[in-house]
Amino acid sequence: MEAVGAIVALLVVLFLVLGVYATVKVVRAAKRGVDRTISEARRTVEDTTLRAKSFAQVGTAGELAQLRLKLRTSMRSTQDVLQAGVVEDTSLKESLGLFDRLSAHGHELDDELRRLERDPDKASVAERLPELKERTEHITQAADSLRWGARDRASRFAGDDLESLRTQIDMEAGALRHWTTEPRPEETPAAWPEPAAEPAKDTGQTWPEPSAQASQEPTRPAITPPSAAPTYPWEKKAKPESTT
Repeated sequence: MEAVGAIVALLVVLFLVLGVYATVKVVRAAKRGVDRTISEARRTVEDTTLRAKSFAQVGTAGELAQLRLKLRTSMRSTQDVLQAGVVEDTSLKESLGLFDRLSAHGHELDDELRRLERDPDKASVAERLPELKERTEHITQAADSLRWGARDRASRFAGDDLESLRTQIDMEAGALRHWTTEPRPEETPAAWPEPAAEPAKDTGQTWPEPSAQASQEPTRPAITPPSAAPTYPWEKKAKPESTT
C-alpha cells in the first residue's frame, strides 16, 4: 500500500509540474504575441507619422522624415523576405547574418535621425544632411541587394521545380498513352510456323523395291478353287445310269 501511495503522489507531482510548465509556456507565448502586436502598432503609428511629416513639412524636418521612412521601409521589407525564405532555404542563413550586421548600422542611423528631428539647431542639421543621405543610400542599397537576391533565388528554384514537374508529367502522360504505339499483350499476333524443308529437285519419285523374302513366297492363285460339297446322311445316293 505504501508503494501505491508513493506512486500516486509521484504522479500528482508530475501532473502539477506539467501543468505549471504548460501555463508558463502559454503565458510567455501570449506575452510575445502582445509584445509583437504592440511593436507592430507602434511601428505603424511611427511610419504614418513619418509619412505625414515627409509630405506636410518642408526643409530639414521633411528631409529627415523622408530619410527615416526610406530606411525603415527598405530594412523591414528585406527582413521579412529573408526570414520567410530561410524557412525553406537554409542557405539564406548567411544572408540573414549579413542582414543582422547591416541592421545594426540601420538602427544606429535611425536613432541618429530621430535625435536630429528634435535638434533645435536646424543649420547644423542641414550641414549634415548630405552625409546622412549618403549613409542612408548605402544601407538601403545593401538591403535591397539582399532582398532581390533572395527573391531571384526563390524564383529560380520555383522555375526549376516547375520545369522538373512538367517533365515528369509529360513522361507520365506518355506512359498512359502507351496503347497508341504498342500492341496489347493479348492482341499480339501469333508467329507463323517455320516452312518445312523442301525435297531436292534432282530426286524423282521412287517406289520401294521388293524384298528377297517376298520374292521367295509362292504365288497365290487369283481365284480360290471350289471345294467339294459336303454330304449329309439323309441325302439319297444317286442311282447309276443303266447302260442299256
